[in-house]
Amino acid sequence: MTKPIRDELRQIPLYVPGKAIPDAVKLSSNEVPYGPLPGVAEAIASAAGDVHRYPDLAVVALRDALSRRLGVDADRLVTGTGSVALIGHLLQAIGGPGGEVVYSWRSFEAYPIAATVAGLRSVRVPNTADHRHDVEALIAAVGPDTRALIVCSPNNPTGPAVTAAELDRIFEAVDESVLVVVDEAYREFVTDPDCPDAVERYGDRPNAVVFRTFSKAWGLAGLRVGYMVAAPEVAEAVRRCVIPFAVNGVAQAAALAALDAEGEMRRRVALVASERKRTVMAARELVPEVPDSEANFFWLPLGDRTVEFAAHCEGLGLLVRPFAGDGVRVTIGLPEENDAVLEALRRFVEAGR
Repeated sequence: MTKPIRDELRQIPLYVPGKAIPDAVKLSSNEVPYGPLPGVAEAIASAAGDVHRYPDLAVVALRDALSRRLGVDADRLVTGTGSVALIGHLLQAIGGPGGEVVYSWRSFEAYPIAATVAGLRSVRVPNTADHRHDVEALIAAVGPDTRALIVCSPNNPTGPAVTAAELDRIFEAVDESVLVVVDEAYREFVTDPDCPDAVERYGDRPNAVVFRTFSKAWGLAGLRVGYMVAAPEVAEAVRRCVIPFAVNGVAQAAALAALDAEGEMRRRVALVASERKRTVMAARELVPEVPDSEANFFWLPLGDRTVEFAAHCEGLGLLVRPFAGDGVRVTIGLPEENDAVLEALRRFVEAGR
């Protein structure tokens, strides 16, 4: 009798969410600290009256709103249960025996999971010493079996974003038969003018795929809404892989209400960016190797002391996200929460001297 479960799936590490403990300050999942945007709770309450009905399969209202906002045709948009699900669907659409996907490491931990499920081999390219994508090494890693090259910008969990010059170099060097996938889950937090909006700059390229989400800046992490922008034929292939009714009716109503509150979203993002600058500068005085961040988190490259620092923070009622042996990702929270993390870091560094 043959085994029904693929052996390689047993090698996949389980996705580890940010820890949550009652009454602790949660800075482990890159959530915004300000609550839902104006109008979102009301939209959810109104949509709740229709939960006995199936939602719109094609998510037409949201696709049309995004089409107008981004200036792209609706047939180039695919919605799903967060951008992470759509990344998985894209890799399923291009997966197959012998195929490879190239990405930086450390980067988003869902990439190796999605690649393995899709039957693709992961080619991990180490980040540079300053925790950025090594663009030339990524290009060099592309081979005849490469189906896609993933660029996480800003990079989760280290924070730096890829510049226009770097992305230009990738698109120029990679054959159009290879998809260049730009994961922009944290795009709204980017303030560096050298780091481009991938939809605006590369949206007309046939091998460009861009992912965005409503989970971060738009404050809808609990409802799971993401979208993808790609060439029509790529979008259609991914749409065939998406589970029917992936975006439920309540989530679509909330996303539409969030889009109507874009001005308030931008105001909140500006607060996060200001706090990010202050907090990173202060953290760098204690750990000089802290890289710049263009996201709503920052990276503490603590190496072998990573798990120890996370435990130290937890003992103080602060939850951060450790990546054992590499570093700690800390979400930018309210000013007093960031101050508490800085004080915890100061105590930790001084105790280790």
